[in-house]
Amino acid sequence: MKRRSLVTLALASALLLGACGGGSAGPGPVGEGLEGRTFLSAGIEGHVLVPGSTVRLSFQGGRLSASAGCNSMSGTYRIDGGRLILEELATTEMGCEARLMDQDRWLAEFLDGASIALDADGLALTNSAFRLALTSGAVRLTLLDREISDPDRPLLGTRWVVDGLIGGDAVSSIPVGVVAALSFTEGRVDVEAGCNQGGGTVRITDTTIDFGPIGLTKRGCSPEIMAVEQAVGAVLSGTTRYRIEAGNLTIDAGGAGLMLRAAP
Repeated sequence: MKRRSLVTLALASALLLGACGGGSAGPGPVGEGLEGRTFLSAGIEGHVLVPGSTVRLSFQGGRLSASAGCNSMSGTYRIDGGRLILEELATTEMGCEARLMDQDRWLAEFLDGASIALDADGLALTNSAFRLALTSGAVRLTLLDREISDPDRPLLGTRWVVDGLIGGDAVSSIPVGVVAALSFTEGRVDVEAGCNQGGGTVRITDTTIDFGPIGLTKRGCSPEIMAVEQAVGAVLSGTTRYRIEAGNLTIDAGGAGLMLRAAP
């Protein structure tokens, strides 16, 4: 997905590669145990990660997606002789501070050919093993299953702050200083729309949120803030689909949507 801000920040879209040509995970407990799971870095020996950054690895359908604080990279993978072999790794082209971009390059080089094992304590390798260890040279990176290290936040009772406005295949960031947020309780949503506040009724299932009419105050703000408010309001209407992963909530209204994060 492409990312651009309401002001000037523009990010290039990821190159999507076909998953054909022998890139699937090989048989055995490691390959089987990786499929459909996401792991987050929990410790590293022999190298220092940029403070505040996290290595994230996701394995889905024979493809590996990875990030380390700046760009996202993805490609097909296989397990060969206990090593992770990557095929044609592609990356987004977002500009970040130099040390994070250097870390992207380091991660790509580290992953390809690294020895890989589930459950670093040497217990039986099963689909329920939650520790992933990668070793290359003198560097050992330990990761934990995302559902254990960073579980999904509940939709109800969490204040969800809008981070991005989805329009087609692009995500616009929120201008600095503008705050929009949603708070769900049983049958209701309270809305901070950027300028005005209010709320309305909702019906929630495991995958959908059906928004009733949303009532807001009528205060006027700057055009930049009102643009955010209009974009938020356009999503909060009718039946939408939603997904929560860890502290991130995505609401999809079909061509428009919101990306939100759980407030501390």
